Amino acid sequence: MSYLEATNELYKNAALTPDVGLCCTTNPIWQFPGLSIPKIMQEMNYGCGSTVSAQDLVNNPKVLYVGVGGGMELLQFSYFSRQVGGVTGVDVVDEMLEASKENFKIAEHENPWFKSEFVNLVKGDALHLPIEDESIDVAAQNCLFNIFKTEELKKAVAEMYRVLKPHGRLVMSDPICEQPMNETLRNDDRLRALCLSGSIPLKEYIKVLTDAGFGTIEIRARKSYRVLSPNHYPTEDLIFIESIEIAAIKDPMPQDGPCVFTGKTAIYYGNEEYFDDENGHVLMQNQPLAVCDKTAAALEKSNAEIHISNSTWHYNGGGCC
Repeated sequence: MSYLEATNELYKNAALTPDVGLCCTTNPIWQFPGLSIPKIMQEMNYGCGSTVSAQDLVNNPKVLYVGVGGGMELLQFSYFSRQVGGVTGVDVVDEMLEASKENFKIAEHENPWFKSEFVNLVKGDALHLPIEDESIDVAAQNCLFNIFKTEELKKAVAEMYRVLKPHGRLVMSDPICEQPMNETLRNDDRLRALCLSGSIPLKEYIKVLTDAGFGTIEIRARKSYRVLSPNHYPTEDLIFIESIEIAAIKDPMPQDGPCVFTGKTAIYYGNEEYFDDENGHVLMQNQPLAVCDKTAAALEKSNAEIHISNSTWHYNGGGCC
């Protein structure tokens, strides 16, 4: 059995018998006015963060969500895209698609505004999405891509890039790990399916996105996720795993490389009213400006009277680019 087959079997069972906290951390459930999330959807929330952000979801966007789970985030996306087929959910596991379909019937009873026809459930593979080129405004996945090995991860990201419209957004939550893992962990299909042993360093994760062509990357959250300890897992070292929430935007790639926002700010404290680097960045006296890592490095070299903060691993938009 391949690791992908092991993953499908795991989530087939999770669809038939909901398993609270199966592979992922307990995450706050975003509640919006007039939105009621059925209990069964919350129990089948197999994600490690959230991919739903109001800043991405304006003007009734066309949304794609890969790996439907119990349908919770599909319902949340529908809150912002109340149109027939406004949200498409793709999953390779028949039982998970059927479970989501049944959960939407419950959601209709709890939410007068919601209709099941707002969501189009489609059987499909993340590596070969059954979606037209450049037809999606916002694509999302939660705690799925970390399961893939390198070549499959590249294919999955390339597929998301293909279906997004220009300036469309790929919004994701996945575990990451900055420490090396031994081959026993890496090759354990069940631990990979459980969103553990497929975790890679953030720098590698971002490189897969930028290599696919995404010109802007936003790190929106970074938090603790799991510990793999020698008394529970086949490792001699204590391994710390985090989860991230990240957005990759299908902007043109800048000539000097991608803009990666990790929560840095720049503050000019010189004697002039403002500082202009003559490269599109104007810093007003003693006013913080969000900057990408590339701009932060350039500003630090250009003027000794600019304070550059450390990465906060939280970025909500605005700033230099």
